[in-house]
Amino acid sequence: MKTEISKAQIDRLGDRLRKGNLTDSDLRLLDEYRRSFTSAYEKVVGLIRRELEVDPTGRPAKSTTSIGEKLRRESIRLSQIQDISGCRLIVAEIADQDFMVAALSKLFPTSAVIDRRQKPSHGYRAVHVVATIQKRAVEIQVRTALQQLWAELSEKLSDLVDPAIKYGGGSESIQRILTKASALVIRQEDFELRLISQKKRANRLLSTPRPEGQVNEADVRVIQALQERVDSHQEHVIKAREVVLECLKDIVKDLSD
Repeated sequence: MKTEISKAQIDRLGDRLRKGNLTDSDLRLLDEYRRSFTSAYEKVVGLIRRELEVDPTGRPAKSTTSIGEKLRRESIRLSQIQDISGCRLIVAEIADQDFMVAALSKLFPTSAVIDRRQKPSHGYRAVHVVATIQKRAVEIQVRTALQQLWAELSEKLSDLVDPAIKYGGGSESIQRILTKASALVIRQEDFELRLISQKKRANRLLSTPRPEGQVNEADVRVIQALQERVDSHQEHVIKAREVVLECLKDIVKDLSD
């Protein structure tokens, strides 16, 4: 039976990887550590497909190069990296994102939720659910379609111009473009959140029990006005989302051509 790699071994290996002076033995150990995430990844993806009936995309393990870059970029130990293994789910809008995060949290009760909408990283917005299976962390990224397009824009600019762009570096003019694009996403998400709040209020009013014969005309007018506002707001939100989606799609397409 193969001996499990200890945390101390992992972190010492990470220190050597950060410095870039790996031996052949280190490379074999790192590959063994990376492959140790495969079973946990397959269990997480399998559960999501079976229980939630959605199909995530992902990878069982980061590349050696990506791990090394992350260690040099951040003050973190190798054993603390939570996205060596990960998958991604793309949903339509904020309400779907919240629903999916709640479903994942229920499916993986000991998981940790990192809300990058509350604390965006250089404009990046998403919710990460980190599930731990067999002592291995598997990061599940949940993004809306708009958040995904922003991430694609950041990736394209990083590939074409400077890898540092993705992490807040590189050209200031390009960072301003990404900041403005992220602001569009934020504004749209705020629209969607206000719509969710209005829908909840309307549902509470409609579901509040009233004794027979005690529903007056004022109540009816308030409920009707709120329902009309919700319908109008929903139509506006849908149109605005389509505009922002097309805008980001066009930018990403232009960069790809």
